[in-house]
Amino acid sequence: MATINNNYLKLKAGYLFPEIARRVNSFAQAHPEAPIIRLGIGDVTEPLPSACRQAMIQAVEDMGDRSTFKGYGPEQGYEWLREKIAIHDFQSRGCDIDASEIFISDGSKCDTGNILDIFGNDNTIAVTDPVYPVYVDTNVMAGHTGDINDKGEYTGLVYLPISAENNFTAQIPSQKVDLIYLCFPNNPTGATATKEHLTAWVEYAKANNSIIFFDAAYEAFITDPDIPHSIYEIEGARECAIEFRSFSKNAGFTGTRCALTVVPKTLTAKASDGSDVELWKLWNRRQSTKFNGVSYIVQRGAEAVYSEEGKSQTRALINFYMENAQIIRQELTNANLKVYGGVNAPYVWVQTPNGLSSWDFFDKLLHTCNVVGTPGSGFGAAGEGYFRISAFNSRENVLEAMKRIIDKL
Repeated sequence: MATINNNYLKLKAGYLFPEIARRVNSFAQAHPEAPIIRLGIGDVTEPLPSACRQAMIQAVEDMGDRSTFKGYGPEQGYEWLREKIAIHDFQSRGCDIDASEIFISDGSKCDTGNILDIFGNDNTIAVTDPVYPVYVDTNVMAGHTGDINDKGEYTGLVYLPISAENNFTAQIPSQKVDLIYLCFPNNPTGATATKEHLTAWVEYAKANNSIIFFDAAYEAFITDPDIPHSIYEIEGARECAIEFRSFSKNAGFTGTRCALTVVPKTLTAKASDGSDVELWKLWNRRQSTKFNGVSYIVQRGAEAVYSEEGKSQTRALINFYMENAQIIRQELTNANLKVYGGVNAPYVWVQTPNGLSSWDFFDKLLHTCNVVGTPGSGFGAAGEGYFRISAFNSRENVLEAMKRIIDKL
């Protein structure tokens, strides 16, 4: 008889965003006239930059000519895209990253889960709390945790609470951990990490032979020149960090799917016999075996992000969403709510008023304002009492949502 992976049975009843969708759909069916505004899931709303669209159109034409047709591409991504990324995203900031160390994929969400394929089952794993749920759930699926407790924490994981009291920074653990998930600018809190803070993490990782999984999916939204965009801006990070990035939020590729993972060739981990193994070789083998690469058409669209037109249009998109974030911050602050984030990140993190739980506040906004956000407790126990509001929407919807919330609070 076929058996299942019992680790899936440890997962919470529903992944955060499907549960939100379930509640919203239930409400919408009962109230079909309700004009619901969704500021929950971090999905973009504005069209792809023109430069990207034109590049994709040309790529489609390439596919119609035998001389320019493309079949299977390299699993690591086309060299012309990886070269652009290396130059513009890393080398321009003083990061010693070569194009050969960059792997193109269909999403950083996928890669942060798939990266576990090349690591053993006996690692001690640290996550922040609150945390992007994928980091936790993929470790549960892989059998790296025990069961969930009454607080919503899985045994076997080391939780690093981030809160207003510690300025939403990830505190260095007192114990030794092997794999560390860091996301800055942070999802969901919108917090950022200073160079000094990331330096402390790199020093910890090197001292403990740890590996940092650095999720920089929102780095394009950083406006403060003193805040690092990449962990490789920190000396020594090549020996202890893997970085994940995405075209989803900066260029609107949530529906077209393109991202990247950086695995330096200087990065190693231990085999069971105690020998050092290059992680680049393992990830390259994993991708070559389990992944057929991102389509030629999409990669041509991503390449156009680095053209002069693409840079200008992408910056305009980022500015638009950050203006939305500024509006949300200001309006909710005027409503006497405690508000965090939304300055170097497209997420605003709000303390729920009057002692309401995160899900109670979710239901209140849905039922009285017809506005959807994300309950903080869905990101972990330390997220209870907070609420995430996304700046990814039209200006009209953001203004209307703020008006409704302020009128009802």
